[in-house]
Amino acid sequence: MVREARQPCQGVGPVEVGDDRHRAGGAQLRAARRLAGDGEDAKTLPHERQKAHADIAATDDEQARLAECGRSSLRGIGNRIFNIHLRNCMTFQVTVQPSGRQFNCDEGETVLAAAIRAGVGLPYGCKNGACGSCKGKVLEGAISHGKHQEKALPAAEEAQGLSLFCCATPQSDVVIEAREVLGAGEFPIKKLPSRVAKLEKLSDDVMLVALQLPAAERLQYRAGQYIEFLLKDGKRRSYSMANAPHLDAQITVHVRHMPGGLFTDHVFGAMKERDILRFEGPLGTFFLREESDKPIVLLASGTGFAPIKAIIEHAAHQKTARPMTLYWGGRRPKDLYMHALCEEWTRTLPNFKYVPVVSDAAPEDGWSGRTGFVHQAVMQDLPDLSGHQVYACGAPVVVDSAQRDFVAQCGLPAAEFYADSFTSEADLAKA
Repeated sequence: MVREARQPCQGVGPVEVGDDRHRAGGAQLRAARRLAGDGEDAKTLPHERQKAHADIAATDDEQARLAECGRSSLRGIGNRIFNIHLRNCMTFQVTVQPSGRQFNCDEGETVLAAAIRAGVGLPYGCKNGACGSCKGKVLEGAISHGKHQEKALPAAEEAQGLSLFCCATPQSDVVIEAREVLGAGEFPIKKLPSRVAKLEKLSDDVMLVALQLPAAERLQYRAGQYIEFLLKDGKRRSYSMANAPHLDAQITVHVRHMPGGLFTDHVFGAMKERDILRFEGPLGTFFLREESDKPIVLLASGTGFAPIKAIIEHAAHQKTARPMTLYWGGRRPKDLYMHALCEEWTRTLPNFKYVPVVSDAAPEDGWSGRTGFVHQAVMQDLPDLSGHQVYACGAPVVVDSAQRDFVAQCGLPAAEFYADSFTSEADLAKA
């Protein structure tokens, strides 16, 4: 509609009218000059001059009329464009308490997406309404919730004003209460191409994928953050980076094979070295809070070990004096696919302990270590967690159980539990 409205103005601009004016007036003046130069009767010359000036005046009037018409049309178009812009680009202001930080959120945009765009560090994990890491309270204003899992935001909590900001879109200016994460948003989020430099099976169902970035590119990130692979169908798959930022010659991820999974079937089937993968990152607020001096409990299940590994490597590189204890759980011993590396850390890193836990060992495994659920092993060893920080990563059931029980039974301050819950496509389908 805008294009159609603009078309009539293209043929009536002042330049074209001016050209007509010069053609009309110029012809009459030339005729008058010819008459004067030919020595015609003196009565004829004034008559021709008057006619020429009259034509010019008439043309001036027509130019003014057409120009005003053009301006009116343009004003009308401008108003329509402005109104369309307002309808399509309405923004709401989001104020974060207690920090007082403010940012704009476009209509239809989630609070979390707008915060990431503005560099405001709201906590988050899955970005899909499944993990609950982005939960906060709406103090003023109205929001609308998209699809999310009931366990991440029960109806009772929603009735109390709590919200998952990853799937909450403002319907007005809003004031929210959320704990901001220092350091989040410090590094730019980029979309980058990468080349598969290495594929290494760490176990029968875990693949290490090493990615080589272009020579002129470097990805800055915090140990524990993740990237999202951009698939051809527009879908995304999230994987934590398994190496510390100072070891960034290549970016490594640990991919567990989920039979029937679009991406993991490709990784374990058709993917080969030198393939090109595009990704976006760094993402997430799961990383070591270095301003604290509290002892650290690291809890991992399965490939949740990947970001924990990066955090340990980073802490060792920073020569932290904080005691660290790693509890890594798996169903079978083979699920602890870098067990030897963890044992090496116990010999080379001061103040580091490693407790492997297997929940379903078979007789042929010959397992003689700790058994049961990995978070319960933590509770048995550390019944008082009031002075600790906990970093948990892995299956949602493990992370959720640890958060619930550590806070309720071991005195862990809720604000000192940091987690990245690995939600799968099956988990998201429940939302």
